[in-house]
Amino acid sequence: MRKVILSRHAPSPGGIYSQAILGEGPFVFVAGQGPADPKTGKIVPGGFREQAERTFRNVEAILRAAGTSWAHAVKTNVYLADLADFPEMNRVYRRFVRKPYPARTTVQAGLLSILIEVDCVAVVPARRRG
Repeated sequence: MRKVILSRHAPSPGGIYSQAILGEGPFVFVAGQGPADPKTGKIVPGGFREQAERTFRNVEAILRAAGTSWAHAVKTNVYLADLADFPEMNRVYRRFVRKPYPARTTVQAGLLSILIEVDCVAVVPARRRG
């Protein structure tokens, strides 16, 4: 069983993928999200901090739509256009996650026109699975 998760509070998929998939077990797998404004579909104005905040909020909206939250994230992958933004990413990230922190991998990647992309895996509490 695979259930597609779609939040109107995050950008619509722009390709051959789902925002997230809820598997048969207790996990939701969120596809890589970037800094697009869900209302306009455009990259948010500003610099790295603005893009990071929007990206983490987009992931948060999808997690909510799946019946979970950042508090239940077990694995995140963060892709940065420039590793020099790592300290700022950590400052933003800390506002979304709590101890025990999810396992995380952060790498530099060629992201074309965006500065950050994030995907994650989270547990969906049993009372919210359906």
